[in-house]
Amino acid sequence: MKTNSKGIPMINIKKLAVLTASLAALAGCARTAAPDTAADATAARAVNVAWYKAYNAGDGAAVAALYAEDAALNAPGAPVARGKPAISEYYVKNAAASAAAGLALVDDPSSDVGVSGDLAWQSGTFKVTDKSGAAVDAGKYLTVFQRKDGKWMIIRDTWNSDASPAAAAPAPK
Repeated sequence: MKTNSKGIPMINIKKLAVLTASLAALAGCARTAAPDTAADATAARAVNVAWYKAYNAGDGAAVAALYAEDAALNAPGAPVARGKPAISEYYVKNAAASAAAGLALVDDPSSDVGVSGDLAWQSGTFKVTDKSGAAVDAGKYLTVFQRKDGKWMIIRDTWNSDASPAAAAPAPK
């Protein structure tokens, strides 16, 4: 190994550059602070709160605004609505009809919310009440959210009723 005039070993510039680049790469791979999943869960839950508020107000356009452009809606008794235009069409009709009939959807506040990176889900139960507040239906739902440009958007939504399906009409003779 070469030394300088004082007997101190001289470091090869190439080796120093490789060492510096390696340390920089390792620093870039270092773990960052853990994401705040509690804040993300609260933000995802807030989307569902906004959904219920808009739906019960009969504002289908505001409901549809909570969905991503490529979302899919799996409503009971209806074909899959794919994409925001189809979802908007569904809710503009459905939310207004529900509000006009005096029906309201009520979310169970103890629903489950989970977060993993830029995906979140919420599952829970709901009930449908009439003008007097009496329950006319109940069911369960599963909503999947994705963080897009820093905002949680619904990307998949499905629900169903706990009521038994209506009996099939007898076949004509």
